[in-house]
Amino acid sequence: MKIICWIDLFLVVCLFTFPYPCAASSPELFISSSEERGLREGEVEPIDVVETAESATYFRSESAIPVLSDEGPTRVTIANIPPTPVEAEEEVGTIPDPIESVNRAFFTFNDRLYFWALKPVASGYKAVTPELVRVCVRNFFSHVTTPVRLVNCLLQADVKCAGIETARFFLNTAVGFAGFFDSAKTGFNLEKQDRDFGQTLGIWGMGPVFYIDLPILGPSSLRDFLGFMVDLSLDPRTYLAIYFVTLGYANTGGWILDKVNEASLSLGQYEDFKKAALDPYIALREAYSQNRQSKIKRSP
Repeated sequence: MKIICWIDLFLVVCLFTFPYPCAASSPELFISSSEERGLREGEVEPIDVVETAESATYFRSESAIPVLSDEGPTRVTIANIPPTPVEAEEEVGTIPDPIESVNRAFFTFNDRLYFWALKPVASGYKAVTPELVRVCVRNFFSHVTTPVRLVNCLLQADVKCAGIETARFFLNTAVGFAGFFDSAKTGFNLEKQDRDFGQTLGIWGMGPVFYIDLPILGPSSLRDFLGFMVDLSLDPRTYLAIYFVTLGYANTGGWILDKVNEASLSLGQYEDFKKAALDPYIALREAYSQNRQSKIKRSP
C-alpha cells in the first residue's frame, strides 16, 4: 500500500514539474488558451515570433506561441511588430471607348492626313519661314483666343486666372505689338492660362463619357467635344469667318495657317510617339485621357 502511495506521489510531482514532457525533442508547438492569457473574447493577439535554430518565422494567431530552444519552452510575444504591409494594386483607369472600331478608322484617316498632307506642307513652310516669325504667328493666334480662356477662368471661379489673362491681353496688345510678342511672359512672368470649356465641365463634375477620335480635329471625348463647340462660340475668329462668308468669301485661311504653323513647330514629335508605342491608337487615347485629367486636377 505504501509503495502505491509513493508511486502516486512521484507521478503528481512529475506532472507539475514537466508540463511539456516532449518539448526538447519534439517540434510540436503547444498553444495556451485565451483564458490563460487573459484575452477577452473576440480579441486577436498581435504578431508572435517563433524562432528555431534554422530560421525565424512570424505568425498571426489567436494564442501565444512558445519559443522552442534547448533550454526549454519560453513564451515571447512582441506586441509592437506591425504586420507586413500588403501593397494594393493600383487600378489603372481608362476612358470608355464603346465605338473603338469607328475611332480606329478615324485615327487611321488622321494618321494618313498628317503624313500625306500636313507634314509635307508644314515642312515646306518651315523651310521658308524663320522660326522667330512662326513663333510670332503662334503668339498672335493665342492672343486672339484670349476671350476663350478668360471666360472659362470666370466659369471655373478662378479669379487669379481671370486676372492673369486680362493683364496678359492688355500688356501684349500694347507692348507686344498686338500679340505678336508675348511680352507678358518674357517681361512680367505671366504665363498663359490653358483653360477651355471641356475642362470647365470636368471641374464641375462631368466625366468624359466616352472617347472620340474626330476626323481632322483628333482625339477628344464627348464632354470635350461639347466644350469645343462652346469655345468655338467664344472664339473671335468664328465671327470673323461668318462675316466673310456673308460677303461671299470663304475664310478658312486663318484656321489652316494656325494648324500648319503649329505643326511646323512640333515636327518629329508625333513620329517619335508612334515609334515608342506598341499600339499607337491606345497610346494616344490614354495619353489624351491622362493629360485632360491632369489639367482638371490642377485647376481649382
